[in-house]
Amino acid sequence: MTKFQLVATAAMGLESIVAEEVQALGYETRVDNGKVYFEGDETAIARCNLWLRVADRVKIVVAQFPAKTFDQLFESTKAIEWERYLPVDAAFPVTGKSVKSKLFSVPDCQAIVKKAIVERMKYHYKRLGFLDESGATFKIEVSILKDVATLTIDTSGAGLHKRGYRQVQGEAPLKETLAAALVKISKWNPNRPFVDPFCGSGTIPLEAAMIGQNIAPGYNREFISEDWHWMKAKIWDEVRTEADDLADYDQPLHIIGTDIDHRMVNIAQENALEAGFADIITFKQMQATDFTTKYTDGVMVSNPPYGERIGDIEQIEQVIRELGQVMNNYPTWSVYMLSSMENFEVLYGKKATKKRKLFNGFIRTDLYQFWGQKSKRED
Repeated sequence: MTKFQLVATAAMGLESIVAEEVQALGYETRVDNGKVYFEGDETAIARCNLWLRVADRVKIVVAQFPAKTFDQLFESTKAIEWERYLPVDAAFPVTGKSVKSKLFSVPDCQAIVKKAIVERMKYHYKRLGFLDESGATFKIEVSILKDVATLTIDTSGAGLHKRGYRQVQGEAPLKETLAAALVKISKWNPNRPFVDPFCGSGTIPLEAAMIGQNIAPGYNREFISEDWHWMKAKIWDEVRTEADDLADYDQPLHIIGTDIDHRMVNIAQENALEAGFADIITFKQMQATDFTTKYTDGVMVSNPPYGERIGDIEQIEQVIRELGQVMNNYPTWSVYMLSSMENFEVLYGKKATKKRKLFNGFIRTDLYQFWGQKSKRED
């Protein structure tokens, strides 16, 4: 097994959760600028792709070096042992980004990195002319920040938020990775009831169900690194078998998702069917303000409409006001609402126990956390 420097990328504000996830898999982490760095072998690559709920991708950090000139970028890239990763027929598209650096032309940086890798490969594999690039794909990125270049290879392919269950989505879908983060922040456990009163296409309840039964989020999808010659099929088979053994399919769950739009409810039910939770999660059409329950110690996690997203702002403000009044009847319930509305606490009629700044796509939001009173019940 080879040791790699690996990085799990994360959305702003979620780095600490991704670091906890990586640590839970047994790897030591270092967090820096929205990225979680750790060391691991081929099995670590497979396990992290399969298990990380909140990370965007898992990448191999091939090299990091100063790059103030194109010559420096070319020579340092060419000096890397690319043959350790890429076979002679590898397809290796190069993408790039540059922030606060002398080499600010991204297309030029991409072209130089590509040319340097081609030169190295031709030299090592003793090839003249072109490389045919007809084999497995290795997506390479050159990222230059403050004149330091980092070269990475993406091991995930499609972003890790693609779980494989979302057949259809609503007009303002919440990314699965962020939905999983909201459930994790709520500290919900499967012995407690869980409700999402603005469930849309069902992402938050579905992520809660996967967490509740300890199902690996990447179990039903494929990863780009499965095609690599040195990521043997045996590794993936072992990691998937381990995930299957760790899943608790018999864990009973009390999860409800409701939405005022019957079309959204239908989509949520289709997604639940695809994810294997059709009999476990209850989806129904109703207004959030009609919420009622006989249970205590529940957790409500939701991403209500923001106003700029769907419908009319006054209408949504009224719904939040009424929901705040409804939840006064359930003091042991904890409520977690992701919203871009800065007057959310005023509308809800209560000061949040805690607020956490998060980005829903490019929208700056706060996760308003209203912690419930502790009851005598033991979790």
